[in-house]
Amino acid sequence: MKAILSADRNWGIGYRNKLLVSIPSDMKFFRQTTTGKVVVMGRKTLESFPNGLPLKNRINVVLTGNPDYDAKGAVIVHTEEELMEELGKYDTEDIYVIGGESVYRMMLPHCDTVYVTKIDRAFQADTFFPNLDQMDEWVLAEEGEEQTCFDLEFRFTRYERRS
Repeated sequence: MKAILSADRNWGIGYRNKLLVSIPSDMKFFRQTTTGKVVVMGRKTLESFPNGLPLKNRINVVLTGNPDYDAKGAVIVHTEEELMEELGKYDTEDIYVIGGESVYRMMLPHCDTVYVTKIDRAFQADTFFPNLDQMDEWVLAEEGEEQTCFDLEFRFTRYERRS
């Protein structure tokens, strides 16, 4: 299982249920990486998408505590147990955790790879991803060239769980 996200210098990932910044090449990487795969998210992440609709050409699995919640075209689960049972139907290599903070924290122990678009700036954020650089079980396996979008510098990175 994998996680995919963009994070600022402080591992901030969002503010008021929105991404901190939208970088076209990061969006493209996300689309190319997750298309045809299973994406796992919380309800608020789903609702942050255009029109609150599931992502096209993917199996969208949404975790919510609301027993009456419905999202057309998404698989809705209500507990971590139900989520794990649902994910057991798929190849773990095809599963991407895409947010938000509580879902990332719940699922990180099940992930072996994390793709992080690291943005070299600190934004105002109210949701965060665990700092993998401070966790012994994670190693920075790949770091791409620095890129620029407008005045933002960022890199595509890949972390792997130590075996």
